[in-house]
Amino acid sequence: MQEQQGSLEFLSSSSIMVLGLFILAVTGVLCWLAWHRSGYRMRTGWLELLRFVLVCLVVTTLNQPEWLKIQPPDRRSTLAVLWDQSKSMETRDVFDNQDLSGERKSRAETIQPLMSEAVWKPSDTTDLNVVFEPFSSQLDPAEEATDLNAGLSHVLDNHANLRGVVLLSDGDWNVGNSPVEAATRFRMKGIPVFAVGVGSKVPLPDLELVRMDAPTFGVTNKQLRIPFVVRSTLGQDRDVSVTLSINNEAKVTKVVRVPAMSQAQDNIVWTPPATENYTLNLRIAQDTEELIPENNEISAPISIREEQLRVLVIESFPRWEYRYLRNALERDQGVEVTCLLFHPELPQVGGGRTYIKRFPDARELSRYDVVFLGDVGVKEDQLTTEQARELRKLVSAQASGIVFMPGRSGSHDTLIPGPLDDLYPVILDPAIPQGIGSNIQGYFALTASGQRSLLTRLGDTDQDNGEVWRKLPGFFWYTGVKRAKAGTETLAVHDQVATASGRVPLIVTKTFGAGKVLFMGTDSAWRWRHGVEDRYHYRFWSQVARWMAYRRQMAQSEAIRLFYAPDRPNVDDVLTLNANAIDNVGGPLDRGSVVVQAISPSGKTQTIRLQPGTEDLAGLFVGSFVPKEPGNYRLIASSSETGASVQTDLSVQGLNREQQGRLARFDVLDEIAKITEGKLVPVSEVPSLLEHLAALPEPAPTVHRTRLWAHPIWAGILVFLLGAFWVARKMNGAM
Repeated sequence: MQEQQGSLEFLSSSSIMVLGLFILAVTGVLCWLAWHRSGYRMRTGWLELLRFVLVCLVVTTLNQPEWLKIQPPDRRSTLAVLWDQSKSMETRDVFDNQDLSGERKSRAETIQPLMSEAVWKPSDTTDLNVVFEPFSSQLDPAEEATDLNAGLSHVLDNHANLRGVVLLSDGDWNVGNSPVEAATRFRMKGIPVFAVGVGSKVPLPDLELVRMDAPTFGVTNKQLRIPFVVRSTLGQDRDVSVTLSINNEAKVTKVVRVPAMSQAQDNIVWTPPATENYTLNLRIAQDTEELIPENNEISAPISIREEQLRVLVIESFPRWEYRYLRNALERDQGVEVTCLLFHPELPQVGGGRTYIKRFPDARELSRYDVVFLGDVGVKEDQLTTEQARELRKLVSAQASGIVFMPGRSGSHDTLIPGPLDDLYPVILDPAIPQGIGSNIQGYFALTASGQRSLLTRLGDTDQDNGEVWRKLPGFFWYTGVKRAKAGTETLAVHDQVATASGRVPLIVTKTFGAGKVLFMGTDSAWRWRHGVEDRYHYRFWSQVARWMAYRRQMAQSEAIRLFYAPDRPNVDDVLTLNANAIDNVGGPLDRGSVVVQAISPSGKTQTIRLQPGTEDLAGLFVGSFVPKEPGNYRLIASSSETGASVQTDLSVQGLNREQQGRLARFDVLDEIAKITEGKLVPVSEVPSLLEHLAALPEPAPTVHRTRLWAHPIWAGILVFLLGAFWVARKMNGAM
């Protein structure tokens, strides 16, 4: 360590210095004259000398004196080698000499030879101190993610006299702040970062099972469609064998055509034979050219149960759409149908098996999972405003579904504006309340959302589904609609007719509060039976009923219901919990408390007290929690007022941020290097970095500045001398 060097500097301008000298000259003359008039008395001489010293100190203060101490840097400056130890470094995508037929090496194995001090410390730079620092993330376990910003900042904060940093990584940054923040700090301190990129910059030949969207529960003896996505980076199209295993026993195999350098979305069908908890395992067969077989399999638990949906169908006249819908729902063994047929032109409502004589009261209505609202409005002999409000509460607070099925009388025009206005997913055209009829058939055209949706899935594959919808019998009437509202999802439109906002929407969905809404813009779905009987008609309405009631069926007992979103969360996702409780007289509990206990896979219990909803959401209790562990959680919801409880299992997925097979992020490393004025090189060009490292200047000496003019001691000296001067004047007889 060299000794510190000190010097005095003034931060002043020439005008202030000239002015200061002038003041000193004038003060000196005046002080001498005063001493001369006193007859050169000794006491007066000391007083005038003190006056002159005070003026000198003031003038010096105006010129801002500073004392500088220069601390030379430590002769052994530091080179930090920062190496990535996250799981993505286990990806085996590095080939020697780019020989694709040779044995692959992992990214971690590739950088291992660089973990030696001799590599980075040439013989002519013996004063260089080389340190090796691993990094990954601040999570637990740390290897499950990569935080480049934290790794770089740690080196900068913990090592003095840094000459430079070598970053050995694949650049796969996935948690923490942007590494640009740390790179900017390095740039401000003049410390370059030299990045050594490892991994493949082009996709390796691979087939990847990207996701499996299995529901959390299914119904015994009802077909379960499990969507999945397969991605290919192979150079040719492939027929990929997809196998669904149940509890490790292969059940269903399907061959899917996956285009080259693209992906294919499909679904596999399985019919659960019994009420039980199963483990679904989806696997794709390994291709002969595939190099990363680790991403070919996904597993998920599922609960299979008995189901009995309660459906209410409300209609004015027994039109064909109503008759065939009622027939389809009654033949579904998992659906209990109740009908209310107003028959406004007759003195009594419709009667018979499954019919009711009046609109249900609030307690009775709360038992229904789905309501089909046909050509009915708020008018005499039909719905009242209060009954429309009850339907709104049923959807928003109790997670039921409502299906709007307008008809040729235009009764839905009376629902808006009104209690159901914000539920309605489309804007009706008031100029044509009775809809539009034509002698020429119109047809459904699926949108991009409709092609992906399970709600409109009538074929087993995407191609089959599109073909089915193209061949379905058309319709001769449709609702007058201006456009779909914001926040909705349009699944199907008119194949020919358009408004100023685009094609006329015919099948539109939305969520409202805790429930779901569906709009069906024609009255001719019953015609889908032509030539195929019930094949598509029954399937569509069965899917609608179960899709609308899905959330209400997640976990329920006779007196309490628990549902949540998302239904398959990841670690650190915010899980929204919702509950409905039934009071002792059978109605929704709107005052009270509902508590949910979340028991983690490790046995830790977290208690969440759900809060009651607002007036519009009376009867709904809402809360949230964030799962921190992957695996199966046990959720137990209970109400102290009713003593009721219900429990269910929640499957929480691990984040798997460090997926093997991802491309190396050389763009991230290059940006860090450019900001810090460093350089990015591949592993093969590491020797070229030694010249850059040897040419790096020593860290600049540290300069410590002491502002004398603003220092408290300096101010104290001035105050002391001013006081001494005032006392001396009094003692000398001055007034």
